[in-house]
Amino acid sequence: METLAVPQGTFTLSRYPVRQQETLRAWDAADEYLLNHLHEEQQLSASSRLLILNDSFGALACALSDYQTVSVSDSFIAYQGMRHNLKLNQQDPEAIVFKNSLMDYGTPSQPYDVVILKITKSLAQLEDQLHRLKPYIDEQTKIIAAGMVKGIHTSTLQLFESIIGPTTTSLARKKARLIFSTLDATGCCPKNSYPKSYRLENTDYQILNHANVFSRERLDIGTRFLLEHLPADERYQQIVDLGCGNGIVGLMAAAGNPNASISFVDESFMAVASAKANFETAFPHRNASYQVTDCLNGMTANSYDLILNNPPFHQQNAIGDFIAWQMFTESKTMLKQGGELWVIGNRHLNYHIKLKKLFGHCVTVASNKKFVILKARKK
Repeated sequence: METLAVPQGTFTLSRYPVRQQETLRAWDAADEYLLNHLHEEQQLSASSRLLILNDSFGALACALSDYQTVSVSDSFIAYQGMRHNLKLNQQDPEAIVFKNSLMDYGTPSQPYDVVILKITKSLAQLEDQLHRLKPYIDEQTKIIAAGMVKGIHTSTLQLFESIIGPTTTSLARKKARLIFSTLDATGCCPKNSYPKSYRLENTDYQILNHANVFSRERLDIGTRFLLEHLPADERYQQIVDLGCGNGIVGLMAAAGNPNASISFVDESFMAVASAKANFETAFPHRNASYQVTDCLNGMTANSYDLILNNPPFHQQNAIGDFIAWQMFTESKTMLKQGGELWVIGNRHLNYHIKLKKLFGHCVTVASNKKFVILKARKK
């Protein structure tokens, strides 16, 4: 835990999930720049209606909880982090209204006074968010986006210009920058291009992808390699697609295991919604379960025969193997005795070391120059 000191107060904050010996902060210089700007320019009054987009771990929510605040995110972990940090600072976690990325942003008849938006790595997500935002603002709404300089490009500003209206930027401060945009209610803008879809190669399946889904334009090479080696056996009755994204892995596992029950799990609301749409289109008369959660939190221990996993090696802009380790650890808990965890990853990530440490063994199912598929069985 570290302390964020800004004009709105001093707040103790931690990343989420909370880890011992955490070396990363729960906020960045863009959060600080934005909060200082709001104070210096007196952008908020006691009656201001405020919308926050992409608040990573609740730093903005904690600093701005005194206002009529709605927070929107595609991340379940961000939502949990916000609630954790509000409680940590003796603030009411119910004071902030949370909406996931696929919900409406508010009431169109009551436009927001101020919208603050953290720039994410995904330009597609930004495009989708600006389109979804537009019905809830008017010409008087102050729109302020914040991000690190390395993440703000000409294409970022062009999206604001084409979808919202006139856009300017601030000077850089501590490698962070602000973007200011004003709604042009008279102008027309391009249609939202999300969700998108494509036909999965060598199949008749049409794959729908919301804006914040990994590999939303085409099948990525890692998943393609895993699909070539998916296991099929009657002993796999309960299968989990962990970190499911658009659900292709679980969908194809279902095709190869027609009697199995499939669970799709991801921390992204858009990912699980994509997986649900794709499975129900492919198998309209077959049941599956869908859960937005942190790794396997909330699922039943000792209940699954097979977990399929392509772990992410970053959380927002932080790169590391901590998410993979959490996924592997929780998978061991959730597997039945004799159940298997299959993992695909880049060879250089050396996941076999962690799996051997955790399960006591690990075998290589297949490998090529870039990827390796590993299998660990719960004894």
